[in-house]
Amino acid sequence: MGAGKSTVGPEVAARLARPFVSVDDAVERAEGSIWEVFTERGEPAFRELEARFAREALAAREPSVIEVGGGAVETRELFRELDAFVVHLDADVETCWRRVQGSRRPLAQDEAEFRRRFELRGPLYAEAADAAAGDADGVVLAAAGVVRRLTPPGNGVEVVADERVLELHDPPLDGPVHAVPSGEGAKTPEVAARLWRELRLDRSGTLVAFGGGCTTDVAGFAAATYLRGIAWIAVPTTLVGQVDAAIGGKTAIDLPEGKNLVGAFHWPRQTLLEPRYLATLPDEQRREGMAEVVKTGLLADEPLWELPDPELVRRCAAFKSAICLRDPHDHGIRQTLNLGHTFAHALEAGSNGEVTHGRAVALGLLAALRLSGQPTDLVDEVLAPKPVRAERERAWRALLRDKKSTGGAVTLVLLGAEGGYTAEVPAGDVRRALDELIAA
Repeated sequence: MGAGKSTVGPEVAARLARPFVSVDDAVERAEGSIWEVFTERGEPAFRELEARFAREALAAREPSVIEVGGGAVETRELFRELDAFVVHLDADVETCWRRVQGSRRPLAQDEAEFRRRFELRGPLYAEAADAAAGDADGVVLAAAGVVRRLTPPGNGVEVVADERVLELHDPPLDGPVHAVPSGEGAKTPEVAARLWRELRLDRSGTLVAFGGGCTTDVAGFAAATYLRGIAWIAVPTTLVGQVDAAIGGKTAIDLPEGKNLVGAFHWPRQTLLEPRYLATLPDEQRREGMAEVVKTGLLADEPLWELPDPELVRRCAAFKSAICLRDPHDHGIRQTLNLGHTFAHALEAGSNGEVTHGRAVALGLLAALRLSGQPTDLVDEVLAPKPVRAERERAWRALLRDKKSTGGAVTLVLLGAEGGYTAEVPAGDVRRALDELIAA
């Protein structure tokens, strides 16, 4: 009570594009005010109504964000029955009491009793909830499995780790370690096949990916395909991994014909965001990640690149998590996260991998903004991308393979006043935009 559920709940629902249901409101519409129910029929009667309406809300076909009163935890059978992901919206007792004192809430009439119930319920919340959060970002991250501390799995664990990261950090969980090359060299059919042969996990085991976005890509793909799919945990150690690559369940390896042509959607059980790994990140790798931060900020229409690292990572991760929860298999709004990436993948292929992903994304953002009729000052100032050397025809073929050309047009992600959107752009315009990114 007073934790902010009626404020945070609708915000989370809007970000996930799901209906918001308040159990208290449903009770009041059907039975009269909660004050009257408590006064005339007592708290046990209210708890029965609360459980009934919560079950009805969960029985709906469409996934929803459901606000259940904090007191429901005193009837814990309700939480055991609900087929839902339960988040405890946490707040301190002083904040909660300040918000509810003087109201007509039946259980907020006596401060001493309020504080007693707060203390009593604390352990019950911990028992009943799948996760705890303090704001809308926290709820979204919890729903996406993004955590600040790992819960070790109960069965066998093996680790796929970037060979350079292993020189700096111990693996986050104990188990046999399979080292893979740094960067795109990890995302090859040969590395994936080696992992399949080396793994000794059974279907109940968990694979841990420890490294940058390329490591989480190949390890997640190995987990998706080994024994027809096993659980995995992502522990990204780079900025690009923490703000983008390790979130949302996209896994893939590359082929000579282009990036990410073989892959699977396989959501990690947990994704750990650990700030200390960024402390050992070289400046060059940080610049790589900033391209994804700027992309996210453009889509969110917020200057996320100006935030200190912990908040920058959290906000970017929460934005992407919400989009991916709305569209887990990339059929709609999730495609907007590819802003600039069609050009980026083309440049990477056209340079035979010599152009790094971050540099390519920075240039891709320039092209996307130009085709959107948007200013490019921000990208120029924050990322300062310069044209790169690449084979023009090879890059163009890769772009067309990445985004099929139909009727003389190419479907791209562009940026408008309402955020990212997809549109068909004349192939000639796309080709000119790509050529401008390639050095003479």
